[in-house]
Amino acid sequence: MTSARQGAVEVITFGCRLNTYESEVMKAEAAKAGLNNAILVNTCAVTSEAVRQARQAIRRARRENPEACIIVTGCAAQTEAQNFADMPEVDAVLGNEEKLKAEHYRRLPDFGVSAEEKVAVNDIMSVTETAPQMVAHIDGHVRGFLQVQNGCDHRCTFCIIPYGRGNSRSVPMGAVVEQARKLVENGYHEVVLTGVDATSYGADLPGTPTLGLLAKTLLKQVPEILRLRLSSIDSIEADSHLFDLIADEPRFMPHLHLSLQHGDDMILKRMKRRHSRADAIAFAEQVRRLRPGFAFGADMIAGFPTETEEMAANSARLAEEIGIAHLHVFPYSPRPGTPAARMPQLDRTLVKARAAELRAVADRLQAMHLASHAGTLQKLLVERNEMAHTEDFTLVAAPGMTPGSLIEVSIGGHNGRHLTIASAAASAAD
Repeated sequence: MTSARQGAVEVITFGCRLNTYESEVMKAEAAKAGLNNAILVNTCAVTSEAVRQARQAIRRARRENPEACIIVTGCAAQTEAQNFADMPEVDAVLGNEEKLKAEHYRRLPDFGVSAEEKVAVNDIMSVTETAPQMVAHIDGHVRGFLQVQNGCDHRCTFCIIPYGRGNSRSVPMGAVVEQARKLVENGYHEVVLTGVDATSYGADLPGTPTLGLLAKTLLKQVPEILRLRLSSIDSIEADSHLFDLIADEPRFMPHLHLSLQHGDDMILKRMKRRHSRADAIAFAEQVRRLRPGFAFGADMIAGFPTETEEMAANSARLAEEIGIAHLHVFPYSPRPGTPAARMPQLDRTLVKARAAELRAVADRLQAMHLASHAGTLQKLLVERNEMAHTEDFTLVAAPGMTPGSLIEVSIGGHNGRHLTIASAAASAAD
């Protein structure tokens, strides 16, 4: 969760990088509407825990700001609008499409709208385009997030997000280039391309450009971009342009976060994923042939319905075979309205135990990854919290260094969670 204040409008953001990006749009549109003394809560619906945290934050916001107008939006608001509207702390609920337009903030109760109009949430499946949103600054971040796509055409059995975001739709390439140029003009050395299903980019655009082609075009048209990253990708959709970048473009960072979800073929089928265990391994091997030392992050779900001990062990084995450096483990959380919620569920104690076992594997793999950096030279982008990230997205303690700067350092060691610096060279970019 992040919280940012702009004048009389505060935004509390949960969830993904796309939500972080959209929070900047929300602040600008709310200001355009003349909204005052308001708190916008941009929710996430990916897990039941994310929804619980949002509700908790809403109650806390009301206690601390009894006179403020509290507006709830985001994916959880889109999928559970009435549940949030029923909270006495909430003044209005906006959908994912409505939150990006000033006209909807003008219609809020603060402007004389009756209580019966508390909810403004449309049918997200009716939205067929994603308008480019021009954002010059991402508050509190040294990376420039750039939305290239929204929504998802796939229907994984555990996932509620398509019902919060709608079907896949892409931002035209020219608009993406324009937005990237604006970000680097405002001092961002690193740009991160974000979307709900980013690797489906372009299927709905004339000529069906791909995410890899978009990234190539960005680096050619905006040579001032020093570092380009992709957010979470579905490796089965990777295209030849993406492999070209991995092999030949040093400004394309040597790290990808994979949407793996599991390591057992039967569970992957029950999840309605489109890749197999072998596909994931083959992708990682191909990438590392093109660029040795390439690092991977991944999401995995523990305790999915019908998962056996052997199936759970296959997830751990897959993480080890690929060598996942940054593994995010989620205990399975049933989301009402999804097919997996109707499958035979595992006991919650067992789900938590399986997640703990997989996290232990994640910790061991992370320690191995950190140890491999000892004694190496690394180029860092310094964050605002005295931390930094290497090109392969490894976390480094960077006390006293200027946020937003690029600097080359010698790595001394690690503490099991992040790298430590032995010495720093001159800054590569200010």
